[in-house]
Amino acid sequence: MQQTKVAVTLKGKPVILEGPEVRVGQKAPPFTLIATDMTEVRLTDSKGKVRLLSVLHSLDTGICDLQTRRFEEEAGKFRDVVIYTISMDLPFAQARYCGAHGIKNLKTLSDYRDASFGRAYGVLIKDLRLHSRAIFIIDTDDTVRYVEYVKEVAQHPDYDKALEALRKVVGQN
Repeated sequence: MQQTKVAVTLKGKPVILEGPEVRVGQKAPPFTLIATDMTEVRLTDSKGKVRLLSVLHSLDTGICDLQTRRFEEEAGKFRDVVIYTISMDLPFAQARYCGAHGIKNLKTLSDYRDASFGRAYGVLIKDLRLHSRAIFIIDTDDTVRYVEYVKEVAQHPDYDKALEALRKVVGQN
């Protein structure tokens, strides 16, 4: 299995990420993920919309919780933008989390079945079968317009930079 060249650590310890590094300007790799109602969600389901993919370790960790709440708060400010929060959490756990925290503006998706998203986007931590923290923005033509692989899994992504990139992609400057 191919490994990314992105250097990422978890609590200071280097981890190996499976899959290729996704880069700005390339076509977004296709994916099939599982929603909280156990239906399949594909990249093509949101064709014609801008997508922000917020990738995280687990909704049940502090930083991942804050990351999800931040994008939930921002989601209502953008028309024709779909925000997906993607983790290896089971869909049932994601549904519980969304209910407990009033998550309504973004959609949580699970990669638990085969980790194919993690491998396609180069975020699957090999030895843990969990995702590394990352943000991807995909335009209406399925071209990747923004990528952030967070260098330390236990740190926040650059929310301001990601949201600025999202505003540029949707033309809200």
